[in-house]
Amino acid sequence: MRRPVPPLPPGAWLGLLGGGQLGRMFCMAAQCLGYRVCVLDPGADSPAGRIAERHLRADYLDAAALDEIARTCGAATTEFENVPAGALERLARDLPVAPAAAAVAIAQDRIDEKAFVRRAGIEVAPYAVVRDEADLRAADPALFPAILKAARLGYDGKGQARVADAAAALDAFRAFGGVPCVLERRLALAKEVSVVVARGFDGAASAWPVAENEHRSGILAVSTAPARIDARLAARATEATLAIVAALDYVGVLCVEFFVLDDGRLVVNEMAPRPHNSGHYTIDACVTSQFEQQARVMAGLPLGAVRQHTPAVMLNLLGDVWYGDADAPSEPDWTRVLRHPQAKLHLYGKAEARRARKMGHVTVLGETAAECVATAAAIERDLGIAR
Repeated sequence: MRRPVPPLPPGAWLGLLGGGQLGRMFCMAAQCLGYRVCVLDPGADSPAGRIAERHLRADYLDAAALDEIARTCGAATTEFENVPAGALERLARDLPVAPAAAAVAIAQDRIDEKAFVRRAGIEVAPYAVVRDEADLRAADPALFPAILKAARLGYDGKGQARVADAAAALDAFRAFGGVPCVLERRLALAKEVSVVVARGFDGAASAWPVAENEHRSGILAVSTAPARIDARLAARATEATLAIVAALDYVGVLCVEFFVLDDGRLVVNEMAPRPHNSGHYTIDACVTSQFEQQARVMAGLPLGAVRQHTPAVMLNLLGDVWYGDADAPSEPDWTRVLRHPQAKLHLYGKAEARRARKMGHVTVLGETAAECVATAAAIERDLGIAR
């Protein structure tokens, strides 16, 4: 993989495929280091495109736009995993690109992802590959009750269905349009945790403290860091994540989500080849945020320290907060958040609030995890967030 040699100087351009909130926070971090960002995104009013020095409004496979990034930028990255691998491959002919198209392609497909994690010697939930109805009819009954997951383009609970038996799975498979899926046994979970790691072009890697995650309706709602788990379990999750990025020869920022089972076992749920919601706490609670680290990697700079200096809880702010019990959205009273002096409000600059749309987050800092949890719960009550 081509790498920035020597490191890119301040004033150089970094290319970014994707214009969402993760890209917006990457832009802010890169700009703090003195870099300029060129965003490629088809949206007219994307969160990252609004603050980047340049926004190319075009399809991700638009040849002219990709050529412009190749001419202008010293390196390029992506802020979401569904950027076509072909766009990354084209850019990689002319400049350093991370993550590599091959690594992104694995993370884009649950079938390939689970097979890769197994080959790396790390446990995943028992599953079967489903490509047609015959695969479901032949599925091991021991897999039920299960979750049927579309192999591609599923996130935030989309493309997933809980199924009690083969008949229900067949109905869900048809409802998905008969696309390839995985049928995954539902496990008894004690917790869900995640590890965000950064790896440079030189192979140096650093992982932030493990985060403990709570999902509601398939969407991450709350992350607590460090996770309230045994130190040995946290070490195992970190070691497994570092093993995955090494096996992938991954460069950039990546998140691995794990299930902690009732019997103490740790299994990989999925991975995201980008900064992750559960790592948002790093902006306010760590020496180096996941976004600054992403910019450092892309510029060929040394990694920053990942030490967490303050316990933290991150609350996702969905568009539902703008609605409450009303039919039309209205701006929440943010003083109800900011009256808590250790609450840090981050809004993503999206023009339209929609239910279940990620609009921002709040990171609550405190002397102890218990203090953070209590303050976060108070903020949720103030904003009318249902638990």
